[in-house]
Amino acid sequence: MGETSRLVYWIKRLSEIALIGWLVLLLLIDVVAATSGPNPAILLSPVCGLVGVTAVVRRRRWRVGGLVTLLTVSFLSSLLIGITDGDGSPGVAEIGSLLVLTVGGLRAIEPVRRAALLSLAAMVVLEASTARLNSVGPEPAIAVGFLLFVCWSFAAGIGAYLRFQLERRREAVDTVRRSERLELARELHDLVAHHITGIVVQAQAAKVVAERKPEAVVPSLEAIANAGADALTSMRRLVSVLRAEDQAARSPGSTLMDMRTMVERFSAAGPQVTFDIGQGITDGTVAQEVMTTLHRVLQESLTNVRRHAPGTGWVEADLKLTDGSDLRAWAESVRARTRNGQDPRSRRAAYASAGTSTGAGVGGASATGGAVRLRVRNYGSTADARISRLGGGFGLVGMAERVEALGGRLMAGPTPSGAWEVMAEFPL
Repeated sequence: MGETSRLVYWIKRLSEIALIGWLVLLLLIDVVAATSGPNPAILLSPVCGLVGVTAVVRRRRWRVGGLVTLLTVSFLSSLLIGITDGDGSPGVAEIGSLLVLTVGGLRAIEPVRRAALLSLAAMVVLEASTARLNSVGPEPAIAVGFLLFVCWSFAAGIGAYLRFQLERRREAVDTVRRSERLELARELHDLVAHHITGIVVQAQAAKVVAERKPEAVVPSLEAIANAGADALTSMRRLVSVLRAEDQAARSPGSTLMDMRTMVERFSAAGPQVTFDIGQGITDGTVAQEVMTTLHRVLQESLTNVRRHAPGTGWVEADLKLTDGSDLRAWAESVRARTRNGQDPRSRRAAYASAGTSTGAGVGGASATGGAVRLRVRNYGSTADARISRLGGGFGLVGMAERVEALGGRLMAGPTPSGAWEVMAEFPL
């Protein structure tokens, strides 16, 4: 999978270089045409082309400003030539830059109303540029205008299609997040109901015991207080999570034995998985709702290994108590590799919940003095071309949403050693 991702990364880089090179070549053609012509008005075409190429180069950071600047300069040039009855022509670099920016604007500018208005403005500016053709007559100018409209329509169609695909993915991500929140709310509801049931039973038992052995009531009251504290903790986690009224299968929570059983079943079908549970971790160490989410993260991670990395040699999983330093160190390494361009997969593969998209701010789990961390690594994976063409799913999005809802954070991405790693951490 690493080689495929690297290949895609370099294809994108080379495509960007080819696009800029193509526009620069068109700009050189405009310069040659302007310097060889007797009419000084034609010099405005390479000026507009230079502004357009600059806007394309800086379009990722200056998308709206670059497009507006090019539209303004181009329209003023056409207006100036038309008013002075000069003679010129639309620059090919100027036209190419406007088309490229139209595609990118329709895809990325927010909101979509602004993107549509700027796209229509680009069409008006392109049509207005035919006013520079004063010496060739109306019929050639109309033909050029029609050709420019066809080119703009093609660019607008591409941009609209890319915007449609982007909106579809956003809706899919929102659907996954909503589904995960509803499922998590149901699980937490069951856990709270379990605690409250225990409180009621213990209160009834204490009432009976008080009549016969009053001295035995104190331990019962302590047990009731502890169960009430656990219920309140779960309720606080539940407040920020939506709850659905639909019927669904409900589980009382997972245990460490459930996680071991799942790992054993996965290993039976391959690849082999080692699962290490650190010292100090028991079923009572971690809250039940956190244990349920850890079980889900482990399940989703192993499922992704089988689905997206069928050539994996082996998988390592461990559940340990930590101070949060592991996740902070890994987040720093991901940011360093992303800044240096050493690992292109880090740009798209790193997920961090709790409001961090690249791991920034990781470390809050240790603010209370400790955390529980689940880490899953797979080694020796090779890409399957049939699977790679299917694209990425939304499993990581759903996992991150569940982890975030419980106050934790999740990251997934490649390690410097070449493994793929998923790490989830919850404060204790």
